[in-house]
Amino acid sequence: MARSDEPLIIEAAINGVTSKAANPNVPQTPAEIAADARACLAAGAAIVHNHNAEYAVDGRRAADLYLEAWRPVLADHADSILYPTLGFGPTIAERYAHVPLLAESGVLRMSFVDTGSVNLGAVDADGLPGGAEFTYVNSFANIRHKMSTCERLRLAPSIAIFEPGFMRTALAYERAERMPKGAFVKLYFGAERGYLGDGKSGAPFGLPPTRRALDAYLELLDGSRLPWAVAVLGGDVVESGMARLALERGGHVRVGLEDYAGNRRPGNAELVAEVVRLAREIGRPVATSAAAAALLGMPR
Repeated sequence: MARSDEPLIIEAAINGVTSKAANPNVPQTPAEIAADARACLAAGAAIVHNHNAEYAVDGRRAADLYLEAWRPVLADHADSILYPTLGFGPTIAERYAHVPLLAESGVLRMSFVDTGSVNLGAVDADGLPGGAEFTYVNSFANIRHKMSTCERLRLAPSIAIFEPGFMRTALAYERAERMPKGAFVKLYFGAERGYLGDGKSGAPFGLPPTRRALDAYLELLDGSRLPWAVAVLGGDVVESGMARLALERGGHVRVGLEDYAGNRRPGNAELVAEVVRLAREIGRPVATSAAAAALLGMPR
């Protein structure tokens, strides 16, 4: 486990499925994404994660959209750690097709590897899970495809943990010594607002953002060398107290408008700055992108 004085890695997840109706500050076009990513890096983020504006199905088109947004960022911040989200298509090869293209372009050092399946959605008029919904499926075969792609292309896996089963699968790769270098585990806590990107009440998933829930994940991580961060999807990672708990226990923090569903309409750089202020209060230095890469052991 990390030390409580280790430099803090801040990841900014800047858009996701959040709409401008929910928050007009969310970046969507490549130009907006580039400007917002630069602002987050300047504010203290080491890693920036974004979706592309079109949710393009074709891998080449998706890669081109990411490149349009990322090249201006890398021109100013050459060490930036930027990574995309899953694409679309009936097979994992199609959904992951943009990743090799981005790696071959020389802009990618990290890729997403989500290690399980989960229901994401809302509640209906009766208060029951249903209505707007999405089942996010990652079979064991799909996980192997993503892990092997990261291993082959020397990409650090960013691992989203929506449920405890996701963690157990990730730990199995670590125990088998098949975890690609540079892995970074994000513990996703589901707030009562759910995860729809519209700021409305949703059906929560996984564990709630509480101290005992974090303890449960840290029990699973006992003996592991995987670095971890907390995120609150459908809530506020700082206001909930989860960011402070992570900082005190040597963990890291993911923040941003992909996840945020509080009562304000902040910008991404503002959310990053809040975590930086908390880190200063607690006494944790904030890692640059270069320092984060070194801490994670990311391959070049």
